[in-house]
Parts: sequence; structure tokens; C-alpha cells
Amino acid sequence: MQRLSVREPVPYPILIGEGVLEEVRAEGPLALLYDKKVEAFALEVAEALGAKHRLGLEGGEGAKSLETYGQVLSFLAQRGLPRDATLLVVGGGTLTDLGGFVAATYLRGVAYLAFPTTTLAIVDASVGGKTGLNLPEGKNLVGAFHFPQGVYAELKALRTLPEAVFKEGLVEAFKHGLIAGDEALLGVEGLAPQSPRLEAYLARAVAVKVAITEKDPLEKGERRLLNLGHTLGHALEAKTRHALPHGMAVAYGLLYAALLGKALGGEDLTGLVLRLLRWLSPSALSSIPWEALLPYLLRDKKKRADTLHWVVPLAPGRLVVRPLPEGLLKEAYAEWQRLLREEGLL
Repeated sequence: MQRLSVREPVPYPILIGEGVLEEVRAEGPLALLYDKKVEAFALEVAEALGAKHRLGLEGGEGAKSLETYGQVLSFLAQRGLPRDATLLVVGGGTLTDLGGFVAATYLRGVAYLAFPTTTLAIVDASVGGKTGLNLPEGKNLVGAFHFPQGVYAELKALRTLPEAVFKEGLVEAFKHGLIAGDEALLGVEGLAPQSPRLEAYLARAVAVKVAITEKDPLEKGERRLLNLGHTLGHALEAKTRHALPHGMAVAYGLLYAALLGKALGGEDLTGLVLRLLRWLSPSALSSIPWEALLPYLLRDKKKRADTLHWVVPLAPGRLVVRPLPEGLLKEAYAEWQRLLREEGLL
């Protein structure tokens, strides 16, 4: 079992491995929010910790809506859950984002524990305190920083994942490798739910995010690096109404970011990202004109005043965050489309 600790701004443990439920300590009245896809594991959590109040939801980006958020708040209120309650959140990235935001806002804030059941949730959504919802106008436009009291990643839960879902979550780990310049994280090939090196690999990826978020928990500076690949990725997700899964969208966004880095005189990282895309083997995208993405790009959270800042890799471990001229952005997008056509992905 891998054990990590977050120290700032709120201390909490992160456990990754098998048998993590034996390590959990939860206080106060307990409520369980879970993805119905992992109901068997969720009920195991409920029984182990004595959670009597249980609400199952359909996962996916549709769960991160104002309507579902209201439904969960009403569930807690109708059962009279008090301020000292703890919310147990079991599921993938969308349930983790939703559950964290519910905990941040119900009675102005209650405790929660995260039990991530996908690779995406383990390496990204469950760590760092970002919570949130989507709006029709864009992804994650509603949210709050609210830190869990613990993250418990039971790797047995990954064995029920479809292969594509398992793989797409590792895009965020690959991204952490680019940010940190860690070659070990760039080698995703061969990883599978039963892989002997998976536990250590996931912990290594999480450690990158922990190091960054401890220095910049509220995303005032360095934490913006974690948005590498997300600017175009989020726009693609929103434009396709989330038909394109988050991990796949970020992989496409990483390819675009690599092209921006090359245009700015950095190393050519496109081959590295194309290798990742071949391993993912995603469905082909429909062709989307640059102009059709602009409304979503202009609502990106990394905007400062009226200027959009892009996270650009110049080399593994060397990134910049800066505005870029529209001409360069459009040229890179045309090259991105050309490369995807060559790969049969557009």
C-alpha cells in the first residue's frame, strides 16, 4: 500500500492500494454518495463504516449539473444531516467533483472522504480540493476549494472498469510526467488493473499533484500548470456536449499544447503525445472549426481580464503560462487537425 500525506493548506492522508478500508476513520453521522456503476463497492464502504444514509446516482458529466446538485442537497437536508456529518463519496471524477462541492456548500461546509474508483479520480479529481459543477456554457464554471479529510483509493475497484475508462484516466498521470519531467510517468504502455507496477505508478503521479497544490492550493500561480492540455480539452468536451470523455479530450489537448510549444521554439513533443493517443485508441473526432470552439475557450477559467493564458510545454519539466497571438493559435490548430487526419482520428 502506498501512503502519501498532504500537509498544506489542510492536512489529509492519501492511501492507494488494496485493503484501504481497514485504515478509514470517519466521524459524526455518515451519508454515502456513490456512482451506481460501483454500487457493490459502495455498499462495502457503507457497511464497513456504518453509513445508513445512501444515495446512488448515474455517473458521467451529467451528474455535475445544478439539478443533480440540488437533488443531493435535498437528500441530506431531508435526513437532517447536521454540521458534524461526514459525506462519503464513492465514484469516478464526476462524482468526486460533485460530492466535494456538495460538502463545501451544505450547511456552509461539512467534512468528506473520497473513495475514487477510477484512475482519473485517483490521480486528479480526488486530490487538491477542487470541486465543481458544469454549466451549459462550459465545464467547471461553478465550484469551490474544499479539501477532503482523506482519500482512500481501493485498487480492487479498478478491476471492473472498461479498458477505455481505465486508460483515459492515465492521461492525467502522463500529463503530470510532462509537468515534472518524470520519464517514468510517460511510460503508460503495459499498465492494466492487474499490473504489478500500477500502485507505485499511481502514487508517483499523485505525488506530483500534491507537491504543486501544497505550494499553490488556490491556483494563484504554479497550480495553473496542472491545466496543461485542458484549455482545448475542455472546449472539445463542451462543444461535443461531453460525448468526448475527459481523459481523451485532455489527450487531444496535450497534442495541441505540444504543437504550441514547438511553435515557440521548444522541443518537439508531438511524437510523445501521438504515442499516447495510439495507446488510447480513441474514437475519431468530428471536424470542428476553430471558430466553433472560441465561445468555450473565451470562458476558460485561466483567463486574466480578457486574455486567455495557455499552458505550453517547451520540454518535459519546462512549461510556460502565457497569452498567445490568435494567428499562432489558428496555425497550430490547423496542424493539429492535419496530424489527427494522418492518424485516422479526424
